[in-house]
Amino acid sequence: MQADLFDQRRLLELQAVDTTLTQLAQRRRKLDADPAYATASQRLRALGDKAANLTGDIADLDRDIDRVEREVDLVKKRAAADRDRMAAGASAKELEGLQSELESLARRQGTLEDDELELMERREALDAELAETRRQLAEAETVLADAEADRGRLLGEIEAETAEATSSREALVINIPDRLVELYERIHAKQPIAAAELVGRRCGSCRIEKSPADMIPIKSAPIDEVLRCEECGCVLIRTELPNTAPRKLASEDELKKYE
Repeated sequence: MQADLFDQRRLLELQAVDTTLTQLAQRRRKLDADPAYATASQRLRALGDKAANLTGDIADLDRDIDRVEREVDLVKKRAAADRDRMAAGASAKELEGLQSELESLARRQGTLEDDELELMERREALDAELAETRRQLAEAETVLADAEADRGRLLGEIEAETAEATSSREALVINIPDRLVELYERIHAKQPIAAAELVGRRCGSCRIEKSPADMIPIKSAPIDEVLRCEECGCVLIRTELPNTAPRKLASEDELKKYE
């Protein structure tokens, strides 16, 4: 394939843009997998679940406390009724039975009040734990909000740079012959570097230095011939012309001498 050397050199610009796009995509993937953001999200979810569970446990305790209080109230009412019956006058046998029942009711009331106290102590401990969990939850929300803000800022930068690079790529492709672009795209679909500069005897892609024998056909090739690296297959771009100083780019007038 033949192509103007200046068109070939535009492939280096295209390669530079594609390398930038690859790096931007890598930054995006790294951002999506950011452990700080993932950790903050997981902590927020865990604390939210804990707060919900504690709230449910407290609600269960409140129901238990309410039940015990109703039972205590019933015991007190029953004891009051027994004392009223005793005060109203009763036979000795009835008095004995009422006294025994009062003693039983007093023991039951004591047991219920102990249960209530235990339930209230557990509720107080859960209240304290819930308050601390909510404090940590608010803190975690702040941390996640900051992480999301940082992530949004970085994502915005990546998207802006990607849009700019994409626009540059489109402008470059328009100014490169279609068949040269097609060759480049075929290679780029298989490997990240599709076009590289020949620096001295070294390929800029695979970094393998070519032997003097390998350089003979390269040096003798017409200036507009599109060369490929035998090792990595990329388009090998010559930026140095025969009898010029190393890495000195030839001017358009100099190139015409070889046409």
